[in-house]
Amino acid sequence: MSHRLRVFATCDIGDALNILRSRGYKVEVYPNPEPPPKSLIIEKVKSGVDGLITTLRDPIDAEIFAAGNDTLKVVAQFAVGFDNINRADANRYKIPFTHTADVLTEATAEFAFFLMGALARKLWPAEHLTRDHRWSYWHPYLPFLGDEVTGKTIAIIGTGRIGLAMIKKCAGFDMNILCFDPAYENHDYIRAIQEVKDLRFQRGISRERATIRYTTLDEALRAADFISLHVPLLREGESATPTYHLINETTLRMMKPTAMIINTSRGPVVDEKALARALKENWIAGAALDVYEKEPLPPDSPLLDPAIADRCRLLPHFASAASITRLSADPDKGMAGRCVQGLIDVLEGNYGGDITKMPYVVNKEAFEK
Repeated sequence: MSHRLRVFATCDIGDALNILRSRGYKVEVYPNPEPPPKSLIIEKVKSGVDGLITTLRDPIDAEIFAAGNDTLKVVAQFAVGFDNINRADANRYKIPFTHTADVLTEATAEFAFFLMGALARKLWPAEHLTRDHRWSYWHPYLPFLGDEVTGKTIAIIGTGRIGLAMIKKCAGFDMNILCFDPAYENHDYIRAIQEVKDLRFQRGISRERATIRYTTLDEALRAADFISLHVPLLREGESATPTYHLINETTLRMMKPTAMIINTSRGPVVDEKALARALKENWIAGAALDVYEKEPLPPDSPLLDPAIADRCRLLPHFASAASITRLSADPDKGMAGRCVQGLIDVLEGNYGGDITKMPYVVNKEAFEK
């Protein structure tokens, strides 16, 4: 390398940054827990950094890329999603950006499963009953009952990596699974899960034969006891199968009044005003969200209405918040390690310098010959 490579990280991602330091990089880290102002990112890029490490909190667009003045070589995103990065602008300025797919698959899927269980068994109101000293008697069904997850029907909306991992977990609870994916159907995986379900029934492990199959969105929403969202955010004009506000007044009214919905995908997939109304007017029985249309969740959000607090669980974009998943420096295990490896691949010209062959680069189309 002809000069010492410089990297600015918009947040501290832990020991993985020491990999860069050990390779002679000069690493600057924004020290505060909140995101840096965009003006500071522009200032750092103008100063000649070679790489940026960013998160979903950082708006990365033409203003940032133009400030690079041919010095910025890569944006390494500490996330699977990249809604904050303007892909068209990155392509126009020929700046590759990377992400950290795969390593948070199991963590996110198990979190969605745990949310479903907490919602179904009413853990939040039950704990408050205890903490607020309102537990004055034991009764078979008063003041309320939750419901079992085992044997129920779940709709998995989106059967990418995380959706498939969620299916695997639901299969262990003998759930009937209805799958919908507007873009791609993985029939081999679904067939394998059905074989496992059949074997469990044949060997007496499961009392009843459970099933899994692909179906339409309408049937999935109408028939399911639980709906778990695992789709990418695609807006009108970006795809033939947009997912923006996929869950809206129309689709919410399709659901059973006992149905519960879980979203660990992207906030704008759900119309939050419609969801709050659905909960308040009892169109559906419950919701658990880890992602929102605007993050952090604004204090005037209708989801914070005390009238629906017992049926609406709200978490702070927390699904991947497991120590190994977030911070392991091993690129096969942790977001931090994969983020750093993606950056190294570009800056050090791995894969023969062919960006289209680098596994963590998203916008490969800008570099195809």
